[in-house]
Amino acid sequence: MTPQRLLARYGSESAPATDTLNPFIEHLLEHRSVRSFLPDPVSDAQLAAIIAAAQSAASSSNLNVWSVVAVRDAARREKLAELAGGQAHVREAPLQLVWLADLARLRRVATALERPSAGLDYLEMFLTGVIDAALAAQNAAVAAESLDLGMVYIGGMRNHPEEVARLLELPPEVFAVFGMCVGTPDPARPAAVKPRPPQSVVVHHETYSQPVQDDGVETYNRTMAQFYEAQQMKVHGSWAVHSVKRIAGPETLSGRDRLVEALHTLGFGLK
Repeated sequence: MTPQRLLARYGSESAPATDTLNPFIEHLLEHRSVRSFLPDPVSDAQLAAIIAAAQSAASSSNLNVWSVVAVRDAARREKLAELAGGQAHVREAPLQLVWLADLARLRRVATALERPSAGLDYLEMFLTGVIDAALAAQNAAVAAESLDLGMVYIGGMRNHPEEVARLLELPPEVFAVFGMCVGTPDPARPAAVKPRPPQSVVVHHETYSQPVQDDGVETYNRTMAQFYEAQQMKVHGSWAVHSVKRIAGPETLSGRDRLVEALHTLGFGLK
């Protein structure tokens, strides 16, 4: 019998057969994006535990080229919500964690040591900062959920990078990769586990294959149609149609089509 958590994560058509689930994997399968929060604050002790988990993620060459800004101030959360496209949960969640690709720290260290730091001007180091921030944030997300908190990532922090940088007083060569709402989920407005594509869509054995994904995408369209209906979500068209609308052109990128320009303005060389 397929475990209920797998059925929720994949739907009945594509849940994988496995008997190797353990409590930690089951915890990961329970993840859901929470957008309704109680006003209860996230304590300093909870935040310290979440950040300790974040710092336990892998870091490329132990360079630690990421940082995070913890925003609790209501006025600053209000402004972040506005910059992120008017998302109410950014304003309402008691804690907003803004995860940063941070090359400024190593630049400062190199300057203090009177050592060259031209390697920071290359795309590789920016990517390293983004990857390190994402790894740290995902550890933080799992930790928050283990403390019975809820969270949701906020890609809208990239809508207006310069304004976010000014609001958070970021120095040059520091970029807000994404935000994360954290707080106690509102039990009156529970979030659902959103199905993911069948593993055949994302897992390739030995070599990459596009045709092998096609059946899985069609299965996922059916699964998501059931999810949209169950959640009373007004989504027009299938998952595939909904997704390709998001990539139709620069006008669908919520201002992020000018991201390269913004990164140069924020001091990144990107050679």
